[in-house]
Amino acid sequence: MKIAVIGGTGKEGSGLALRWAHAGHEVIIGSRDAEKAQRVAEELSLALGNGKRILGADNLSAALQAEVVVLSVPYAAHSDTIAAIRSGLSGKVVVDVTVPLNPNDYLRVFVPPGGSAAKEAQAAAPEARVVAAFQNISATHLKKLDATIDCDVLVCADDDEAKQVGMQLVADAGMKAWDAGPLDNAVVVEGLTPILLGINKRHKVKGAGIRITGA
Repeated sequence: MKIAVIGGTGKEGSGLALRWAHAGHEVIIGSRDAEKAQRVAEELSLALGNGKRILGADNLSAALQAEVVVLSVPYAAHSDTIAAIRSGLSGKVVVDVTVPLNPNDYLRVFVPPGGSAAKEAQAAAPEARVVAAFQNISATHLKKLDATIDCDVLVCADDDEAKQVGMQLVADAGMKAWDAGPLDNAVVVEGLTPILLGINKRHKVKGAGIRITGA
């Protein structure tokens, strides 16, 4: 697939971009600053080796070129970013990685006005097919391509076909996907992130994640 990672210059976005490119997808990372996106893309391409290349572009150009758009931006920029790229989202699978963190206490669960970042994305771009995924994966694991990530990914969506695309991208990034139900459930998935961040801090863990047992 041709994947645009909006916010792909950040730790989470660049890590996912690297893994998908390694798996054979064509990846474009987007940024508000096209030059920054191109610079980071070159760095990631060097890390990939084997002649594989990641491209960089401004956010809207990246979204317009892609089949699947991944939103990996801070919640503070979430609404403005969607508004800026909405013309590139129509009919496309949009995988939202965003976590709304409490601006006053990032270790305390924060529920945004729209119920979840993913629900707000769907409301802001109703013509898109929004999937919530990857909220509970620590960026510290993603760029170690030779390492197994000991963490599962919960995937929520109202569109079953879009959900399958999201679950395939989880597998291609080297993790196990679980169907976590409709997009309404994304509020719980997003809310797990501040809990995991708290576990990291209190127990001096690097990159706590979740694992589904009993299957």
